Amino acid sequence: MDVSNAFLLEDLDEEVYMAMPLGYAGFGQPIQPAVVAPVGSKFVCKLDKSLYGLKQAPRKWFEKLSQALLQFGFSQSKADYTLFTRKLGRVFIVVLIYVDDMVITGNNIKAISNLKAYLSAHFHM
Repeated sequence: MDVSNAFLLEDLDEEVYMAMPLGYAGFGQPIQPAVVAPVGSKFVCKLDKSLYGLKQAPRKWFEKLSQALLQFGFSQSKADYTLFTRKLGRVFIVVLIYVDDMVITGNNIKAISNLKAYLSAHFHM
């Protein structure tokens, strides 16, 4: 499964600022032609949410996904933190995370479908 825009989902816990995007004039103002701001420009944007390319983005995304899986009853492997398992009676499900993709396998199709529905309710899959 793939999560759409995974790195754009999470709020930041710290103050992060970035240089103004090219052509940005301000809220409610017409877009200006792309002009590079002079070096040392005093204008910046304070980010409320994570962006692609931001060093915190992958960590924040993984934290959010991990919390969702743990709340669903999964256990996180101590040998590989991207590996999550859930065993309930004879039902066994494994989830392996790679950036914003995940491999889901197990021995019960209904349990896997329930997990996919749960994840789809929390993230745009």
